[in-house]
Amino acid sequence: MLNTPHKPVMLAEVLKAANPSKGEVFVDATFGAGGYSRGLLESGCKHIIAFDQDSSAEKYFLELNEKHPGSSTFVNDNFSNINTHIKDDVDGFVFDIGVSSMQIDQADRGFSFNKDGALDMRMNTSNPLTAEYVVNNYEEEQLANLIFNYGGERKSRRIARYIVEQRATAPFKTTLELAATIAKAVGRYKDEIHPATRSFQAIRIEVNGELKALEEGLKAAVSRVKIGGRVVVVTFHSLEDAIVKSYFAKICGAIPNSNRHLPEAPQAQEAIKFALINRKAIAPSNEEVSSNPRSRSAKLRAIKRVA
Repeated sequence: MLNTPHKPVMLAEVLKAANPSKGEVFVDATFGAGGYSRGLLESGCKHIIAFDQDSSAEKYFLELNEKHPGSSTFVNDNFSNINTHIKDDVDGFVFDIGVSSMQIDQADRGFSFNKDGALDMRMNTSNPLTAEYVVNNYEEEQLANLIFNYGGERKSRRIARYIVEQRATAPFKTTLELAATIAKAVGRYKDEIHPATRSFQAIRIEVNGELKALEEGLKAAVSRVKIGGRVVVVTFHSLEDAIVKSYFAKICGAIPNSNRHLPEAPQAQEAIKFALINRKAIAPSNEEVSSNPRSRSAKLRAIKRVA
């Protein structure tokens, strides 16, 4: 049994939508601790191509490959670069979008507002942009806009003002320093979530260029999946889900509302034909949410190439 540090979200639902069969090749675009890859292999997949930009995920890949020798290939890169590494079409893709619980649980990675650590937030530690740079160098208006646009935070301007005022005294160095300033700016919230949740999410998305990567990853998957192949995506907040929903609807023939983050769909005369596997997003079961609260906001969408 793999020594995985967390349970993969909606594993049963992902496997049902992916519908892997014996001899197929899948891409696990967000390997993490290998939960989806393990499930795909145990469902009969011949080979997994595992992508993860976080080099710390490789130790979990080595454990998986020890249990299933020669069954997988690890690529230490962002899934936005799938086409750089994969030249042949595959049978399916699975994506788990966002920060992993492993990264959140490691205080020194800087993702958590509940754990004291350096203001980092990089999924790929070779990335030069850090959360520390963002909060200490972005102009007040820049901060307000990204916290509002990427976090949906109603008090973004007040938060940005507090950050700029505080950093004039001393630059932010740790997650708890930033979280405390945000909490002071927000004041009392009726929401159950921590007052820094939305701001930390926004800064993380900015640091890692997550929305652009999602666009590129979706386009790559669509271009590299075989006829009959499946693309399954699990998201954890509305901004990501809106991108996936709109893109899937468009390439399946619907005309969604305009979305500035929407990746360009194939031209009509040369479009690859896809169909929705489920008309609406699938949510985790009540049982899963009870046992794993981090799954509560998850949504699963999936498409199948039909021509």
